[in-house]
Amino acid sequence: MRSIQRHRSTKLTLMTLVAIGATLGAAATVANAEETEPPAGKWTVSFMPYGWLAFLNGDITVKGRTAAVDISAKQIIEHLERMPWFSYAEARKGRLALYNDLFYSKFGISEGVSFRRVERQVGGTLDAAASLDFEQTIVEVGGAYEIARWSSAGSSNGSSASGSYTAVDVLAGARYWHQKMGINLDVSGGVSIGDLIKSGNLAIARSGSVDWVDPVVGARLRHRLAPGKELVVRGDVGGFGAGGQFSWNALATYSWDFAVRNGVSYSGVL
Repeated sequence: MRSIQRHRSTKLTLMTLVAIGATLGAAATVANAEETEPPAGKWTVSFMPYGWLAFLNGDITVKGRTAAVDISAKQIIEHLERMPWFSYAEARKGRLALYNDLFYSKFGISEGVSFRRVERQVGGTLDAAASLDFEQTIVEVGGAYEIARWSSAGSSNGSSASGSYTAVDVLAGARYWHQKMGINLDVSGGVSIGDLIKSGNLAIARSGSVDWVDPVVGARLRHRLAPGKELVVRGDVGGFGAGGQFSWNALATYSWDFAVRNGVSYSGVL
């Protein structure tokens, strides 16, 4: 689950659905699903498209006009305006890993959006009905470094007959946020709408683009149950007032290899 909060913006919480991905041996061909990890001096690359169930809850303020938003995951899916994109890629060589996480979604919705108050004076009357246009992109880049590893047999080098081990990584990187939103308020008659845009019976407050970058630090625990089966628990925090005020991210996954074709291991991830 991921949560963010930024001054005069919205609080966004995302909950995971199901992901399916593929792990690619960039330097060495994987002979079969039971083979151990590639040599430490070789790069391996993994790429995973995945899915999120997202919902919005909180206040959104655009040009002094505030709308209360309570939008379910089902409503967002039904009102997507473009195909969303979610993917995670990681390149690993020995203890070092470099990663990229990409999130994009755009939707327009009126259900669950209500006009709350006017912070700048608007002449005439505004009905309570409102709708929201929302676009968000999140791009995270960073690195991870393995600081400890031990096997189920207690060996410090992570080797065991069963191929199982536990490893701890520290993470550091940056998370770029892009938001673009508009609040559309129903108006009656020829009202004075100040600096809002008039379109038919709508008074539109558009934010333009809001962009910021948060530093991110965290850690993850990787537990290999057996060759091709792994549990990962990850957590990080970001913001620190550098871009956003505060953000946090927590994730738990289980992955299993179900096929190997031409040196590519295909994995399911939950």
